[in-house]
Amino acid sequence: MKVDVLLGLQWGDEGKGKIVDVLTPKYDIIARFQGGPNAGHTIEFEGNKFVLHTIPSGIFNANTTNVIGNGVIIDPYVIKKELQMLNKGGIAVDKNLLVSRKAHLILPTHRLLDAVFEKAKGKNKIGSTLKGIGPTYTDKVSRNGLRIGDLEEKNFDVKYNKSRNRHLDTVMLYDQDYEDITIDGLPFLEYEAAWHNALEVVHKMHKINNEYYLNNALEQGRSILAEGAQGTLLDIDFGSYPFVTSSNTTTAGMCVGLGIAPSKVGKVYGIFKAYCTRVGSGPFPTELFDEAGQKLRDVGNEYGSTTGRPRRCGWLDLPALKYAIMLNGANELMMMKTDVLSDFNQIKVATKYVIKGKETEELPGGGITSKLKSVFKDVNGWNKSLEGIEDYDHFPEEVKQYVKFIEQFVGIPIKIVSIGPDRTQTVFT
Repeated sequence: MKVDVLLGLQWGDEGKGKIVDVLTPKYDIIARFQGGPNAGHTIEFEGNKFVLHTIPSGIFNANTTNVIGNGVIIDPYVIKKELQMLNKGGIAVDKNLLVSRKAHLILPTHRLLDAVFEKAKGKNKIGSTLKGIGPTYTDKVSRNGLRIGDLEEKNFDVKYNKSRNRHLDTVMLYDQDYEDITIDGLPFLEYEAAWHNALEVVHKMHKINNEYYLNNALEQGRSILAEGAQGTLLDIDFGSYPFVTSSNTTTAGMCVGLGIAPSKVGKVYGIFKAYCTRVGSGPFPTELFDEAGQKLRDVGNEYGSTTGRPRRCGWLDLPALKYAIMLNGANELMMMKTDVLSDFNQIKVATKYVIKGKETEELPGGGITSKLKSVFKDVNGWNKSLEGIEDYDHFPEEVKQYVKFIEQFVGIPIKIVSIGPDRTQTVFT
């Protein structure tokens, strides 16, 4: 058996949670491999809506095991609230949620540092979600982090206080009084107390050595789908640096985030929106600042599920999409939010960039930068509702032409066209 991978090909928010939920019945295990509560995977079905930040999106299938891998970083305060939300919604998680001992903990002071660092950047801020992601990954790579497995040790409090004091010393260098800073609406010390209370929930979670667990599962013939967070254009190495996340969001990130060898990678599903969005700062070559951009935002409800921030909107960027496909080895595509384009007579698609007066389909060495200018091609819109369509053949001809145009440009097939947030609004081609 091999591990299939599902990940985003743009700046995140592509709709990964929905498709994982749709595909879950085909798999024995769903494993999240990177990121933390900066993710917001939304799943809707039977009139219910759930937003997951840390827990894999296969949790709604009682027959599927869900694994939080070693590449994920975990905030006990956030995951406690997430578990409470699921329990309130009648979703049982006790038996089918496992967590890696090697997954790192987001400490209260990591979130404190995130707020202080972002404020200090002023107009050059990254657009952080302020969830403590960057500082936690910084501690991880500097060998100062605390992991889920440390909770099983008697000296956890000693390790915690050592990290806390080191972080507070840094905060004081920025002339910040940490007691005046609020996190999730709580004064820091109150948030810290709530964080410690949440450890009780984490202590009860079933902990595993995920590299052994997952590789043994493959040997036993069990099927695994790896779930990514954020998107390829936010990858720490290949994204629009420095306006990126702090982890590797690509297929390669799955290997290190779960302990799976590259030779065991199976299908790679790449998800993208029929247009583009991004949250926070950073270059966005196809961004729209006119009525069309606002229309995409309003019709697509483009507001962050984690932060609530309005997303920047623009036309589909095919060179960037092709770049992401190359990096991930994606061999099947899923196009999301196709219905959002239903009110447009004309759609534009970026097919090239202009760099120093020359046209190219390739990104420069620095990746996507503010110096890139897009060259657009006009495509006919369908200007009619897609509601209720269940068969690909029943789509307007313009939708099929749009799909074919994208497939020809990037060289791989689109297997799913999504026309709404509910799991039933999913059309297989």
